[in-house]
Amino acid sequence: MPDSIAARVFLLAYDPAKGRLTARSKLGKVVRAAVLVDLLLQGNLVDEDGRARVTNAPAPANPVAAAVLEELRATGPRRWRHWIDRRGGATVRQVRDELARARLIKVEPRRVLGIFPADRITLRHPLVRRHLLQSAHDTLRPSRLVSRVDLRDASVVVLASTAALRTVLTKDQRTRHKDRLAQLAVRVGPVVPALKKSLQQSQYSAGG
Repeated sequence: MPDSIAARVFLLAYDPAKGRLTARSKLGKVVRAAVLVDLLLQGNLVDEDGRARVTNAPAPANPVAAAVLEELRATGPRRWRHWIDRRGGATVRQVRDELARARLIKVEPRRVLGIFPADRITLRHPLVRRHLLQSAHDTLRPSRLVSRVDLRDASVVVLASTAALRTVLTKDQRTRHKDRLAQLAVRVGPVVPALKKSLQQSQYSAGG
């Protein structure tokens, strides 16, 4: 089981039935948000008047989180959305490469229409993804107190819901569990509303 929320989100964005990643236009933002939540939970970041501030906590062992932390350290406090909107594609590739090194996925180069370079991703251990999905769904059980839900599981399901990742929650599930998801989002913290605003702006820009 991968420890990082970003790795979990990546695996859950993969659709086993279609054999590919879904929501590619949103994935960079969601994965960046997941890394920021990882850094928050590990004490490397704190919220300061709506801005992400780096603390003096030891750097994380995860190389993707450590790289994002260095970005923040070099620039200084900025709003959470600023960091969600930056370098999404690069961060997704870094998470992908980490999962490949951990032998959780297999990445093979290919060409679309024989011309455009792309990657074929396959799960080496489908049971890991199924376990992650079950853990995400378990956070929504009414019998579980919101305050007792593991924060990493809560983060995964809240980020997935915010980005409407259908490989994690259907539209009906998001509607049915709307109140509980809102309660879990409060626990996850300031990254969630920043991600929501970032995705809304992208949708508005695309529509305009």
